[in-house]
Amino acid sequence: MVAERLYPQYWEADVVLRDGSTGHLRPISPLDADAVQAFHQRQSQNSIYLRFFTYKSSLSAKELKRFTEVDHVSRVAFVVTRGADIIGIGRYDRLDDPALAEVAFNVSDAHQGRGLGSILLEHLAAAARENGISRFTAEVLPENRKMITVFAEAGYEVERHFDDGVVELTFNIDPTERSRAVMEAREHRAEARSMETLLTPSSVAVIGASRSWGTVGYSLLEHIIDGGFTGTVAAVNPEAFELNGMVAYGSIGEVPGPVDLAIVAVPYDRVAAVVDECGKAGVKGLLVATAGFADDGDGLARQRALVHSARSYGMRVIGPASLGIVNTDPAIRLNASMAPLLPRAGGLGLFSQSAAIGVMLHAAATRRNLGPSSALSAGNRADVSGNDAMQYWEDDPRTRAVALYLESIGNPRKFSRIARRLSRMKPVLVAKSEVMGLQLPPGHAVRTTQAPGGALDAMLRQSGVIRVETTEQLMDVAQIVVGQPLPAGPGVAVFSNSLALGKVVADGAGAQGLDVVHLNAALDLETGQSIALPAFKAALQAALGDAAVHSAVVTLLPAAGLTPGAILPVLRECGDNAGKPVVACFTGALDAAEQVEGLGALDDAGLGVPCFGSPGAALAALGVVARYSRWRAGDHGEFAELADIAEDDAAAHLTGALDRVSDVGLARLDGGETGRLLASYGIGLVPSVSFETDVEAVEAAGELGWPVALKTVDEHLRHRLDFGGVRLNLAGAEELRTAIGSMRRELAPFGNPGLEVQRMVPPGQACVIRAIEDPLLGPVISFGMAGDAVNLLDDWAHAIPPLTTLDAAELVRTPRAGRRLFGYQGLPPVNVPALEDLLLRVAHLKERHPEIALLSFNPVLVSAVGLAVLSADVSVGNPQQRTDSARRALRD
Repeated sequence: MVAERLYPQYWEADVVLRDGSTGHLRPISPLDADAVQAFHQRQSQNSIYLRFFTYKSSLSAKELKRFTEVDHVSRVAFVVTRGADIIGIGRYDRLDDPALAEVAFNVSDAHQGRGLGSILLEHLAAAARENGISRFTAEVLPENRKMITVFAEAGYEVERHFDDGVVELTFNIDPTERSRAVMEAREHRAEARSMETLLTPSSVAVIGASRSWGTVGYSLLEHIIDGGFTGTVAAVNPEAFELNGMVAYGSIGEVPGPVDLAIVAVPYDRVAAVVDECGKAGVKGLLVATAGFADDGDGLARQRALVHSARSYGMRVIGPASLGIVNTDPAIRLNASMAPLLPRAGGLGLFSQSAAIGVMLHAAATRRNLGPSSALSAGNRADVSGNDAMQYWEDDPRTRAVALYLESIGNPRKFSRIARRLSRMKPVLVAKSEVMGLQLPPGHAVRTTQAPGGALDAMLRQSGVIRVETTEQLMDVAQIVVGQPLPAGPGVAVFSNSLALGKVVADGAGAQGLDVVHLNAALDLETGQSIALPAFKAALQAALGDAAVHSAVVTLLPAAGLTPGAILPVLRECGDNAGKPVVACFTGALDAAEQVEGLGALDDAGLGVPCFGSPGAALAALGVVARYSRWRAGDHGEFAELADIAEDDAAAHLTGALDRVSDVGLARLDGGETGRLLASYGIGLVPSVSFETDVEAVEAAGELGWPVALKTVDEHLRHRLDFGGVRLNLAGAEELRTAIGSMRRELAPFGNPGLEVQRMVPPGQACVIRAIEDPLLGPVISFGMAGDAVNLLDDWAHAIPPLTTLDAAELVRTPRAGRRLFGYQGLPPVNVPALEDLLLRVAHLKERHPEIALLSFNPVLVSAVGLAVLSADVSVGNPQQRTDSARRALRD
């Protein structure tokens, strides 16, 4: 008999359906009996027959009791709700085989085709694995093709058996690479669709539209109309009959026809009521411009309630405190923002959080002629985030590059997964605060980090993200990746009409990792436009025709009769013909009317020549782009299939330890527990034995095999030869007894810590591997060379699982002291592949078992023939039910 568990609150989740709308998924409860009966009675006869293999007009009291009263262990059921109605039910019941459960679904006729079955299956599988179930079985009528398709397309290996008119399906529910890929693809399509609803509406209503010039409601309505929005616009204000030349409606419910996007600009205390009205009126999405949700004591609670209410009606929310959204697509022309004019159309997807940063980004982009494809200010980012925006821009053909200014990341592991995929198709630029993850911006309900410094940057680097420091640097890089093709390599041609300036630029190019293949610093531009430009054009074309040249930097001092406006078309033509990027720097220009920064020689698609006011900014931006291009074209490694891994055994070992965890505390595994856990992942731990007496020590050494090492068990002293914490190569009993006496005398000032003996291993380079479960980043793997390199110099490398083979290789090669592993000052190189394999196993262990709060291998001795883990410390804690797992869920 399996004991009933308390209601698992953490299983609740808001989910995005296939059509981009939302629903709320939660475990069923006895209070749902009436709603389940109502759900059943709304179903068609055919749906009831397919679910129960017979028709029944209503459920009996006994059936309702069985369906709604579950133990959340052997019998689990989830419902998906929209408002007060249940729109989908999924359940499993454990069978006689404790690892096998029967699963069944019932989806509302009115909501079929929205992917509810797939979502319910993902969440049921996650709950089942948590409860020790590894396989599902289902009986389905052959004509129930929709449900058969749900199982077949889930990414699992499904076995089919037909018997007595019923198809029996059985499959293992452990996540596979294919099932994860299927889940991510579905998540991507659903979230991209939800953003499409918000960014490409066919109808917009401004709630709180006002006659008062300068108010948010007045400005938003005016900007939408003046921008030439191609859809229908409605103004909602109960105190006005006419606004901006159109009829005003008293409430959103009075607006004729469906409303895709409602913009909420009402006073703070009216927002909740307006959201509820929008939900009842069938609005598809919300943009909340109203601020104030982080300004008082219960602001965040009200913000969460607002999002929960909106999602319960199927709506996504931008904001609160959003500056607005922009879509420059000529078929949309939406300027639902505080910017007075619709920007020029371009190829940059632009995301910001706070309104102030949004204003900075808009101003910087406008100065540089950088038109957005679409732009979004998330404000407090209570719902829609940068992750959602990236999902949309990945599929948007008008977006050539993505730029995000981030003050916090709500779900960094998901960000890493999406950014890594997107960066292989389009450049992703991120400007982030140096304190991001250390403190929270107003209104942002995310967790702060405890990860070591550099871990967040490592995550961005792994993902292929171009990280910059400021909005100006963001725009420097953006104008190259939006306006020009990517360079195929580091080779650069430098042109200038000043020998001194040309040499300075060439030196600067080398400092940015660019190879100067061609230098022409003797351009003569004083011969007049008719002579100078053709000669310059011929020289530039010849240089760009060289296969070793991948880009060109043209840095010019002012020349009589030749303005930037005359030169830029030549640069544009040469770059277009060669298919290579050309950037310009017009330094020393005094005429304020001349364009010296931003895109010049623009075409209708927003392509043009990037112009800079200083050579340093131009070279820095081009160097960044060249490095990104190399990353994108390079090998990213693969997720290796590791042998000798028994994930279920590891989970069983950890379950026992978790019983010792209380609240937020940690439980440390003893030596036996640690050894068994690591062995289940193919990681060997050199055995050691603690002792009290000399006799016990000699007996243990004999069992381990001579020679042995003698160590203190104190974690700070056990590796310190200088403090007497280690004795090596003890070959016999008498030598061991002498060493024990000597060590105890030397360690007396440190409190006489315990001692242990350990079998000796071949000498090698000492390394340290650590792993933590961070509240913000999830699992973080750190690697360094043991000793002063990490203790004093902080010479660590960090990475975020999952790791590819290339990630593991870079982790080993990143620490400065890591050169010792490859042969240094006469030392032989060590077995680096064995070290990389160990890092992959540790990353896999942390990725699959978030309950491992802390893990430390110190030291790992790596020699030419292999490696040995001499010491391992593992502590477990409450994994906080990590949400970025094999189930889709929106974060609060």
